[in-house]
Amino acid sequence: MLSMDHSAESGNKALRLGRVSLSQHAYHLTFTVSDRAPVFNDLRLGRIVAQCLNSPALIGDASTLAWVLMPDHLHWLVQLGDQVILDKLVRRMKSESARLVNQQRGRAGALWQPGYYDHLIRDDENLRDVARYIVANPLRAGLVRRVGDYPLWDAIWL
Repeated sequence: MLSMDHSAESGNKALRLGRVSLSQHAYHLTFTVSDRAPVFNDLRLGRIVAQCLNSPALIGDASTLAWVLMPDHLHWLVQLGDQVILDKLVRRMKSESARLVNQQRGRAGALWQPGYYDHLIRDDENLRDVARYIVANPLRAGLVRRVGDYPLWDAIWL
């Protein structure tokens, strides 16, 4: 019988297995808030993360294509440029957004869970379809009746 270790550390290692960073390719990334706390029910805190997602200082030559910030997690569709490496991009985004959100909350410590989920968008996948899927998350979660009613999302195809 196989024994499975479900610790956070082994989960993070499993997420990293096979991870590649391909320039000029798009990725659907998901980050989760520590303890799945609904931090981004506070719109002010969500706006901080939104600014980070479009900050040239943070994303370098990558391009944010679409995103939605749910109360306890982020979905981000990003296309890498020629200079940005996926792991470094994620590290910078999580670090700076956590620093700014914690500053606003008057707290310290981790905002995001360690690790992240990534999905390399294949050539046969339509970026607009992936973006639609991402921004429709609040609908599927029953948070709103129309995408336009949810305040924390954006896509370049507007």
